Amino acid sequence: MRGRTVGATATLLHASASADGGAVAFAERDLDRTLPLLHRALAVRLGLGVPYEAAQVRMALAAAERTAGDAEGARTELRPARQGFEELGAAPAARRAAALLAGLGEEPPGQVLRLVAAGRTNRSIAAEPVISEHTLARAAATAYACTQGLT
Repeated sequence: MRGRTVGATATLLHASASADGGAVAFAERDLDRTLPLLHRALAVRLGLGVPYEAAQVRMALAAAERTAGDAEGARTELRPARQGFEELGAAPAARRAAALLAGLGEEPPGQVLRLVAAGRTNRSIAAEPVISEHTLARAAATAYACTQGLT
């Protein structure tokens, strides 16, 4: 049993080293080193069954993907990060992931509906730096469709 514990500890240390190395590489804006290190850390943390730590790595990966200009890659990491945080009851972290998703154009339809109901136009809402007019129109249509038949 002792050998198994030592192996798991070593694996956890490797995951931490990869995550920390990825964070340092990201701070140095070296995306060629950042992404592989963070992907390795994520794979190990998923394999170890440590969901909070895996979600944290996904947040770091999302930041790196966004910096690299890959918004879809960032979304791909943020969605499961948010879900993982929500499942664990880590509300502040889940809200942070949701806010980052909104910044990438995944505006919750309910928020869009509140802004439209307050008299804001699509153009004025889209003028905010986190959402395009096209994305807003799609979210507003979704929100409107959700309200049909509620009266």
